[in-house]
Parts: sequence; structure tokens; C-alpha cells
Amino acid sequence: MNDETIEYAFQDQRFILDRKKAELALSEKRAIGGKKKSSFFSLMPLRYPWAYELFRDMLANNWVPEEVPMSEDVYQWKEKQILSEGERHIIRLAIGYFCSAEGIVGDTQETIIRENISAPEIRLALGRQVQEENIHIDSLLYMISSLGINPHEMTALFLSLPSVIKKNELICKSLPQLYGELDFGNVETKRLFTKLIFSLTQVMEGTQFFGLFLPLLHLMRQGKMMGIGQMVRFTLRDETNHIELGRRLILTLIEENPEIADASFIDELIECMRLGLACELDFIDDLIPQGIPGLTSQELKNFIRFNANRRLMALGWSPISDILENPLPWSAEVIYLKKNENFFETTVTEYKSRIQLKTVPEAELFEGFTFKE
Repeated sequence: MNDETIEYAFQDQRFILDRKKAELALSEKRAIGGKKKSSFFSLMPLRYPWAYELFRDMLANNWVPEEVPMSEDVYQWKEKQILSEGERHIIRLAIGYFCSAEGIVGDTQETIIRENISAPEIRLALGRQVQEENIHIDSLLYMISSLGINPHEMTALFLSLPSVIKKNELICKSLPQLYGELDFGNVETKRLFTKLIFSLTQVMEGTQFFGLFLPLLHLMRQGKMMGIGQMVRFTLRDETNHIELGRRLILTLIEENPEIADASFIDELIECMRLGLACELDFIDDLIPQGIPGLTSQELKNFIRFNANRRLMALGWSPISDILENPLPWSAEVIYLKKNENFFETTVTEYKSRIQLKTVPEAELFEGFTFKE
């Protein structure tokens, strides 16, 4: 034995830890371009503890649609005097768009992003996100079937409304170039991959989705469609983790691949947010053209501008409008979901982790080993 190895013994078997090989294995972990995932899926030691911590947070947010009763929603939907035509339009259009949009997010995360990430702990978190996207799609099916809405009508809304088409084109136009195994030796491929993550997690999930969530939550504040409102709150709790996972992944890609992050590329991402914001403002004109009692179209637009700024500033970049404070203070209270919150007869529990993760800095991973001959 030498000072670079340590021997372990178990009964009549002996195991050797080669310090150089262990350090090399850790150093070769990369968000992209690391060891092939098919032959190397070792979580420990963690190089990206933030990804594992987010995975554990996602596990804690366990819910299924049938936990939320829809009987009162069904009554309000069938009783013609309770909901206005404008409110019915919001529900139809929001569900119709979100049902297919979540499919885009889930499929892209699974078939392009997760498939090309090589760090096991990041892949673990992305796998959980895909599962949550499926739950969100199931919740929308639950809403549509409970209310008796024609699903073909939902598809028609998604495929034919000009503002929705514009949103989809912005997000999806680069997808054909990213299917299959990517060559991360190419700088432009790295940029395209990073931009896809940005457009999905910060533009679509982090900004655009809030344009359809807020009106539904506003109806919930008025005692209308409470079941749908509660499922939106559960979805938002998940989306918060998805947005953060995307943000951390973008920062990691830039840190590990500094050649992609010149000023022109950052400007390109900011412009992507600007275009996504413009698309969402057009969608809001279709969603609440006349406003509804207690919520105007302009208030909702300013909230979306505020949200776009939050996403950019969280990445350390400049805002694109002067809306830096939340113009709808009630939204923070309604969106925030308390742990162990009771809803009618249903108890939604945030499951406590039985595992306490201790984050160890990379420099300390090999401390405590005694290398002896």
C-alpha cells in the first residue's frame, strides 16, 4: 500500500480505494458531457447537492388530483347564474392551454433535457419533475371530465388561437435540432441546449404559466371553483421547484462552460424572455379581454411583467421593465401553500424527509481518510 491508496477488508475479501481514481471520478462529474449515464449512475459523492436537495423537496410535495373534491365546482359550473360568461371563458381557455402546454414541458424535459444531462443527481431531480408534470396533466383530465367539457374543444383552443400558437412557436422552434444524442463539443449546441432550459423553466413555467394561474386563483378567492383553485395551488408549489431547478442548472452550465456565456448570448436569453412576455400579454388579451370583477387585464399584465423581472434578476441579469414590486400583493398569500393544509375533507401532507442530507464541500470529501502502507 502507498499514500495514495487505502485498503478495506471484509471477512476474506479486500477492497482498495485509489485516491487518485476517486478524485478523478468526482472531477469528471459534469452537468453535460460527463461519463455516459448508461454506465455510470453513482450519486455519491454528490457534486451537485443542490439538485439532490431539490429532489427531496419535490418528494415532499406529494399529491394526486382525486385528493381534491370537485363536487362544488361541478355544481357551480352547471348552475348558470353563479359564473359569468367571462369567468367560464377563463376556465375553458386556461385549462385548454395548460393541458397541452404541460405535455410540451414534460415530454421535452424527459426526451431532450434529462436524456442529455450526465450528472446523476441532476437526472434524479429531472426524473421527479417529469413525474410531477404527469400529475399536472392528470389533474387537468380530472377537471375536464368532472365538468363535462368536450376535450376536443380544449385541443381546438390550443391549436387554433393565434396567441397560443405564438407562445408554442417561441418555445418549440428549436426542438427538432435537439432530438437525439447531442455533441457538446460544439459551443452552439451547448448554447441551444441552455436556451431550451431557459425558455422552458424561466419563460414558460416561470412567467407565462402565471398568466393563466392568477385568474383561477382570483376566482378561488371569491369562493368560485375552489377545487380547481386548490389544484392550481398544488401545481404552483411544484412549479416553484421546477423553476429553481432550471435556474440552478442554467447557472451550472454557464459556470462549467464559460465559453457559452458571452454578452451576446446573455442578451439572446433576455430577448427570449422579452418575446415570451410579449406573447403572454397577447394571451391575456384573449383570456380576460374585459377583465373580471376585482382583476383587470392591466393588473394581470403588470404581474406578468413583475414575474419576468424576477426570473431575470434571480439569474443576476437586468430586468426588462420597471415593474419591480408585486402589483397584486394578495397573490403571494393565495399562492403560498401551508404545509399540512386541510382542504374540505382532505388532508394534504408534506411528507417529512427521514434522511437528513449533510452537504459536504468538495474540498472536504476526502478528509478523514488515513492512507497507510
